[in-house]
Amino acid sequence: MNDATEKICALTGHRELPENFDTNALYDTLEKLIGEGYTYFCCGMAKGFDLVALECLVDLKQRYHVRIEACIPYAGYEHGMPAAGRKKYEMLLSWCDEKNVLSPAFFNGCFLARDRYMVDKADLVLAYCKRATGGAAYTARYAERSGKEVYFLE
Repeated sequence: MNDATEKICALTGHRELPENFDTNALYDTLEKLIGEGYTYFCCGMAKGFDLVALECLVDLKQRYHVRIEACIPYAGYEHGMPAAGRKKYEMLLSWCDEKNVLSPAFFNGCFLARDRYMVDKADLVLAYCKRATGGAAYTARYAERSGKEVYFLE
């Protein structure tokens, strides 16, 4: 269970990242958030932004006391990944302090349910959102409607 004083950040972003995506800016932003007292990060475990952010957090975990929760949308989620992607996913998952499987099986809307779970738990949502539609946009809007602070990564 989380310490009541723990500051929690949820991560959301696009599955497809542009070639010029600035991983260093993401890393620096995560490090800045840690400096501001965010020590617990909720990761949705999707390819793209989620897993790039998780890679950054795994590195930061070597120097800072941070905890990472893998928010897995449904049991067996990783089976839909190609072998190389699944191997990387499983390696990154091994660094997570908590592994929370949110549904026993896939259902329409399970990804949005995962996103709502993360927002509801978080104090801040770090979003990489460049489109008005899709999961990242939905999650950012849900966070704003819920009164959560949203930090948009440029």
